[in-house]
Amino acid sequence: MIRNIMKDQFFLQQKSKDATPDDMNIVQDLLDTMNAYETCVGIAANMIGELKNIIVVKDKKDDLVLINPKIIKVSPKTYNCQEGCLCHEGLKETKRYEKIKVEYFDQHFHRKIKTFDQQTGQIIQHEIDHCHGVLI
Repeated sequence: MIRNIMKDQFFLQQKSKDATPDDMNIVQDLLDTMNAYETCVGIAANMIGELKNIIVVKDKKDDLVLINPKIIKVSPKTYNCQEGCLCHEGLKETKRYEKIKVEYFDQHFHRKIKTFDQQTGQIIQHEIDHCHGVLI
């Protein structure tokens, strides 16, 4: 189901809680909502009003589901970039790691560890920030 995008800054600054298999309906709502917005490349559960550690991102042409994602390693190199978000207007300056290693569960609740870089890595960092209540 396509859900409305949360714009309440107080709500978005709250930390999310870990998801369980009972929260899988949120995954489909996230995918539906992300794909309904032409410019959307990633979305976190709190952006649709759910304080759960679930994000979905566009990874090239595929939709990637990350449940309870945790960055477990970062590259020493960072870069500055500008990012947009459905939760606010315009672009904002931020700093991102060139590479990240993430531990997460997929949509079948299988544990995964994967390294991400380039645009996918940047999107994941943005969405994990959302889960921690950090807004750019």
